[in-house]
Amino acid sequence: MEESYANIPSSHFVGSVPAVVGEDKKTTNQEVPGANLQIFPPNSQGYQTLSNPTDEGGQQPTNNWKGLFSISSYTQYFNVDTDIVLNRLISSLYPTNGDFVSNIDANPDLYGLVWISTTLVFVIASLGNCATYLMNKRSDQSTSWVFDVNYVHVAAGSIYGYALIVPLGYYFLLQYLGSRVSLIRFWCLWGYSLFIFILTSFLLVIPIEFLRWTIILIAGAASASFVTLNLRSYVQTNDLTMVVISAFVLQMALSIFIKMWFFA
Repeated sequence: MEESYANIPSSHFVGSVPAVVGEDKKTTNQEVPGANLQIFPPNSQGYQTLSNPTDEGGQQPTNNWKGLFSISSYTQYFNVDTDIVLNRLISSLYPTNGDFVSNIDANPDLYGLVWISTTLVFVIASLGNCATYLMNKRSDQSTSWVFDVNYVHVAAGSIYGYALIVPLGYYFLLQYLGSRVSLIRFWCLWGYSLFIFILTSFLLVIPIEFLRWTIILIAGAASASFVTLNLRSYVQTNDLTMVVISAFVLQMALSIFIKMWFFA
């Protein structure tokens, strides 16, 4: 008896209402495209909208730039390994390669600019005093050692000014002429181009004038070639050839200035 009642469909009971599945029920189970999901609790900048997982793996790009006058904006350009710096220093001594800009394209640094410029300032100031003393000692044995502190002032003003202002000038010039350039890469390029003058300064202490001129001209030509051959990658047309030539002349002028002022 109980089994017979169990087999009776529920729709046959008095007062039973068959279930009706409407269209509204079906549509509620579908996802709404482009739904705006949010993370809670919000951070200090408000709610964060979740990005589409298909867009770059769901990772949002980070921007470390905090402003032009913020030191933290430039810390990323000092995050460089010692091995990389050594390789770039060695590369600057081989100017004929002309691939320095392409090698630093992914990770330009300002460490080389600051370290090389500061080292060059103290090297030419101290060795310049030594060279002047040795030259005066050859002509007058009674010459006593005197350290000219003006060498430090002139070296700091000329080297720092050249390493910062000249790349900045070429950056604005090439931007005006329609070339796509990077100021950080220009500062990196010109910074490493000064490394050869640090090594040359030790040879300029030799109190032989002809040898001094030969050494400084060779060093100047090597440094100028390093800058111009790498700068050429930004020059698309022959109309900008004078820009490359002017960079070569400026680099040679710097080498002659170092010789005339500090190792005369």
